[in-house]
Amino acid sequence: MNAVQKLRSVVTDLKAGKPGAAENWELAFRLLSRMNVGAAQLDELMKSRDLPALDRIVTQIENPVQTVSTREFPVHDLDHALKAFNKRLKVMRLADESRLGGRYTSGGRKSAIDAIRPPEEFPKEIWDALVRAGKLRAEGPGFYAPRDETH
Repeated sequence: MNAVQKLRSVVTDLKAGKPGAAENWELAFRLLSRMNVGAAQLDELMKSRDLPALDRIVTQIENPVQTVSTREFPVHDLDHALKAFNKRLKVMRLADESRLGGRYTSGGRKSAIDAIRPPEEFPKEIWDALVRAGKLRAEGPGFYAPRDETH
């Protein structure tokens, strides 16, 4: 479960009136502080505890307004960017899997990394073009995942 999915579940719990509302609001605040939400807007939301406003913000994060770029990129640029993305994803997963525990060997567990921020040497428009081409999936603000993998 990524941060956006966790945020949606917190909003659902708050709407349902489940116990632990204070903890859910605190968790929502921590999750939103990591995302592209203005500090003033976040402070106002947390002071007022406005559930409909929180729901609107989460919906905007889940479905960002995409500005469609009409710029076309050469196929080799898209391929090069996709190769760099896959390499970074592989390295991050390997680093996560090889993390040592309290013993002398690794835990042997699978990595839970499903989405990453793409390499910064390529512009955002290339990543958006790869999403439109069906090669990547947009997973929240600035995160992308391979299209062929399931959630």
